[in-house]
This record gives sequence, C-alpha cells and structure tokens, in this order.
Amino acid sequence: MGAEPAQVYYGGQAVIEGVMIRGPEHMAVAVRHPKGHIVTHSERLSGIYTGRSRRIPLVRGVVVLWETLALGMRALNFSSRVAFEEEGEDGQPVEFPEKAFFGTMVLALVFVVAVFFAGPILLANVLERWDVPRFWVVLVEGVLRLGMFVGYIAAIGRIPDIRRVFQYHGAEHMTIHAYEAGRPLTVAEVRQFPKEHQRCGTSFLLVVVVIALLTFFVFDLVVDMGLAVRTASRVLLVPLIAGVSYEILRFGARYRENGFVRALFAPNIALQGLTTKMPDDSQVEVAIASFEATLAAARLGGGEREAP
Repeated sequence: MGAEPAQVYYGGQAVIEGVMIRGPEHMAVAVRHPKGHIVTHSERLSGIYTGRSRRIPLVRGVVVLWETLALGMRALNFSSRVAFEEEGEDGQPVEFPEKAFFGTMVLALVFVVAVFFAGPILLANVLERWDVPRFWVVLVEGVLRLGMFVGYIAAIGRIPDIRRVFQYHGAEHMTIHAYEAGRPLTVAEVRQFPKEHQRCGTSFLLVVVVIALLTFFVFDLVVDMGLAVRTASRVLLVPLIAGVSYEILRFGARYRENGFVRALFAPNIALQGLTTKMPDDSQVEVAIASFEATLAAARLGGGEREAP
C-alpha cells in the first residue's frame, strides 16, 4: 500500500483589489478589473523559491522573509496595473520596471529595520542619561518596538484603501481554510470559515517582534557595549531572529489543535483582528479565483501534489 501524499500548505498575500496565492512550486494572482471581471496570472517558481534552502531549519525563515517581499512586490506590480488600468499611448497596460519595484522593496526593508529595530534603541537610550538601570532601558526598548508595530498596523488600517486590502486578506485566509478542510471552493462554503489563520504573515511579524525583545534583552544584559554596537546588533541579529521566529510559527501551525499551543498563539490571532477584515462576496470570488489558478498551474506543470 503506497504512502499517503504529504500535506501541502498554501499561503498568500492580499494586493490591490486582489489576492496572491503561493504553492510549493507555483503562484497565481487574481485581481478585480475596474470593469468587473477577474484577471488572473500564474507562473512556476524556481531558484531560491523552491531550492533546498527552504528545507534548512533557521535558514528557511530568512528565505521566506525575503520571498514574501519579492513575490509580494511582483504580485503588487501586476495588481496595480490591472486595478488602475494604466495604459500607455499604444493602449496597452503600462509595465512598471522590475528594477523600480526591486528598489522600492529594498527601501521598504531598510525603513522597517531602521524604524522598528534601530529606532526604539535610540529612544530608550535617553533613559541612560538619567542613570536608569540597563534592565529597564532594554525592557522599555522592547515595549516601544512592540507598541510601534501594533500602533502602525492600527493606524494604516483606518485608511480606506488599506482597509480594502485587509478585506482581501481576510478572503485569502477564509479560502485557504476551506481548502484545508476539504470543502468546495464556493463563496457559500468559504464564508463559513474565520478570517484569521494560524500561518498568517502578521503572526510571523509578531513572533519576530517578541523574539527580538527576548533576544536583545538577554544580549544586552550579558554583553556590555556602547550605543553604536548595540544599534548595529539590532540589525545584524535580524536574520537569526527571523529564522527562529519562523521555526516557532511552524511549530504552532503543526500543533494548532493542542489547547496549550492555541493559548500560546492567541495574541497572534488577536492581532489579525487589525490586519484582516470581513470581505464581501466579490472579494471572496477573487480569492477563490487565485487559489484555483494556483491549483490549475500545479496540475498542468506536474508540480506539487494537492493536499487530501
């Protein structure tokens, strides 16, 4: 008797008026066109997106962080052209240069590291001028970082266009839930599932922030160093923190039915209340179209096996 096929996990991202779904070897983007129909694009992934580095513990967390940015920007490129129906003089959709999006991605990464990793240490360093014990300085730094992260998400969620993206985010989660439960991918079936998901990227970022708090706390108490070295350590330790955080998230997803694990990851689910909003039926249709396009690409390409 042959072995059962391995469970295949699908993930995704919300984009402008659409959803991107990513499988082990394929990805697809579905976007609602201003005229009402849905436009889809699918492609086979290769290189770092499917290589052996994705199977190496700790290393795969860094790979996933990078590919989330890279594939997200590619999906955003496609969705922006469709949603805004940008046309050139020849009537064809405007192609945004890949290099421009790559540069934007790098700038975004630098911004995140500077603001959420280096920024809090500079603010907390003010306390040292008042001879506050290092214990409290490091603790305040971690609390500031967590507060800035949650505050930023809460603030951008009030922007109408971002709120629509968060609705598509909810539709993405609900569709993945339905697929993993073995239910038909219809609007009625998908609507029965929650908009939060254990493997959400928001959960990953929250785990990164918490692990950073613990790592920097121990690091600073053990190693006595100046402000410059401490600031540099916040940047240099990011890959390690991302790797550890991803392994923790995988553990949580694997044992999500365990009561203790569910309680441990309850803050992750709660935070998704800020990054996911209840979608309407048309948004669920887009998420379903993206998922079906990914499955179709896998079948045609002879790639990943579908989960039972």
